[in-house]
Amino acid sequence: MQGSANQRERSNQRTVLSIDAMGGDKGPEPIVAGMSASAKKNKDLHFILHGPTEQLEPLVKRRNVLQGRCEIRHAQAAVSMTDKPSQVARHGKDTSMWSAIESVRNGEAEVCVSCGNTGALMALSMIRLRKLPGVNRPAIAVLWPSRNEVGFNIMLDVGADVRADANDLMQYALMGVSYARNGLEIKTPRVGLLNVGTEEHKGRPELHEAHGLISQYEARGEYSFVGFVEGSDIPRDKADVIVTDGFTGNVALKTGEGTASLIADLLKQAFDYSQFSRLSKFLAMTSLQRFRKRIDPRRVNGGVFLGLNGTVVKSHGSADETGVSAAIGLAVRLVKSDFSQKIAARVASVHPITQDAEQNSLRGTE
Repeated sequence: MQGSANQRERSNQRTVLSIDAMGGDKGPEPIVAGMSASAKKNKDLHFILHGPTEQLEPLVKRRNVLQGRCEIRHAQAAVSMTDKPSQVARHGKDTSMWSAIESVRNGEAEVCVSCGNTGALMALSMIRLRKLPGVNRPAIAVLWPSRNEVGFNIMLDVGADVRADANDLMQYALMGVSYARNGLEIKTPRVGLLNVGTEEHKGRPELHEAHGLISQYEARGEYSFVGFVEGSDIPRDKADVIVTDGFTGNVALKTGEGTASLIADLLKQAFDYSQFSRLSKFLAMTSLQRFRKRIDPRRVNGGVFLGLNGTVVKSHGSADETGVSAAIGLAVRLVKSDFSQKIAARVASVHPITQDAEQNSLRGTE
């Protein structure tokens, strides 16, 4: 990728993020507010903000912490949540999303952060950044609150592609391991393959083939393969990396978000039920605040696009200031760990194995 040497040299002095200001459901205001909150925490953080100058300049000027640390790149159009990815790929050159990705491609920024249309963001990222050598399908990885010591599991794919064969799942495992090691500082990540049961005879043929591949590479990949895991294991302490296809992962993600919201609402109703319960709520306020913070999806907002020549963080479309700041914080952690280069090296190391598997599969159909 052009400018990678300059990018690494610049990252030693400051971290530059490319922000799509117009992708979110709530417009640019919470995005700029999230940038401001992040800038207060990190004095080395700088931004390239993409969108209509006439809308963004007043928002940036109101926040002193962004003065001298935010460059606005004019992009008149925005990608909506209803736009088809194919249309955006063909006609989206004047959009803020395209412009934000282009800054990473040119080496001006280390990571692109966008709240926009997931399909369009992935399509543009693949076109402009290109896939890493050996990667068939990129994946989106998210942090999932769990009982693990670090407090999170990593699950991928959660929506980049609804399909995944055995080789794709193998690559997801390797990319997830790199994310766990560099993003969560887990020395020997445990990998689980999501299935309808833990028994070896259950599941689709591609899952059984992936099971063999992931197990075969365990020693060289420096991870621990725990085998098949079920949906109930996602928030448990059984695995650090949960591997699945994008259809299953996205359903699980949305189900988890909805369940967390339901639990918060039910707790509120329970504590507001009577005068005595309201008193109990007051006495337990500190514990309730800790609980709410623990299950708040905004604080783990941000899915990482893995398998590209550049790093892209996808924030939730309805993210507020807290959610946007969390996504920016994730982007900064990935920059500091030199994540993109380590992912490329790990994928390259497994490429011969997946090539052999593909050749064996083709011979089996002859």
